[in-house]
Amino acid sequence: MRVVVPCETSEGLDSARSGHFGHAPWLTVVDFDDNMKPVSVDVVRNADHDVAGCGGVIAYVMDLGADAIIAAGMGMPPFMRFTQAGIAVYVDRVAPSVADVLVKFVAGEVARMSPDDACRH
Repeated sequence: MRVVVPCETSEGLDSARSGHFGHAPWLTVVDFDDNMKPVSVDVVRNADHDVAGCGGVIAYVMDLGADAIIAAGMGMPPFMRFTQAGIAVYVDRVAPSVADVLVKFVAGEVARMSPDDACRH
């Protein structure tokens, strides 16, 4: 399983999580084995929302091969496109770092995002 977490810095698991998916400068991409043990961690620069637009950011993450995204905030357009493409979207607004939210995710403590959780902007 490949999980993408939007973040503020390029420090991987130690990165501070970003408050919003589309405007996050970095993405931490974590591959898990069948036992939900991380097998690789990569950090990539996110597509620039101001240049690529919302659709460009969505396409960029889809091209990363994400199975799931864990975000603190996400607008309705990306939420709907990811969901329709079979990419699970989770929401957590508490965990401060990528590592913290992934520990919660593996423990089953991160809820799936619903349309009511999506940002309205």
